[in-house]
Amino acid sequence: MANQENFKYTEEHEWISIDGDIATVGVTDFAQSELGEIVYVEVETVSENIAKGDIFGTVEAVKTTSDLYMPLSGEILEFNAKLDENEEDNPGLINEDAFGEGWIIKIKLSDPAEIETLLSFEGYKAIIS
Repeated sequence: MANQENFKYTEEHEWISIDGDIATVGVTDFAQSELGEIVYVEVETVSENIAKGDIFGTVEAVKTTSDLYMPLSGEILEFNAKLDENEEDNPGLINEDAFGEGWIIKIKLSDPAEIETLLSFEGYKAIIS
C-alpha cells in the first residue's frame, strides 16, 4: 500500500498523488469502506477538461451510487483499465487496494495552484475522525 501521508485529499473523500503536472486520483479507504462492495465504476470523461469540483464519473456499490468529483481542474488522461467493464472489469480493486491498484483516473493539471486548496493527510484524518 502507498504511503497515504504523501497524498493530498478532498472533503469528498478522494485522494490525489501528484507527480509534476500529472495527478493520479482515487477514493480513500474510508470512502470505499463506507460504500461497501464496489460493483461498477463509470468514467466517460476521458480526454475532457473538467473543472475542480465537477463530476467526472460515478462509483456504484451494492447499496448505493456516488458521484466522483474532480479534485483539481484538468484533462482526464486515463481511466484505470483494471476497473473498466470493457477491459479487465475488476472494480473490487478499489475495496482491495484503494491507494494502489484501485486508482481511478490520471489527469493533467491545468491549474497547479489549486493544489493548495487540498487537505493534508492530517487535515483529512480530522474530517473523518
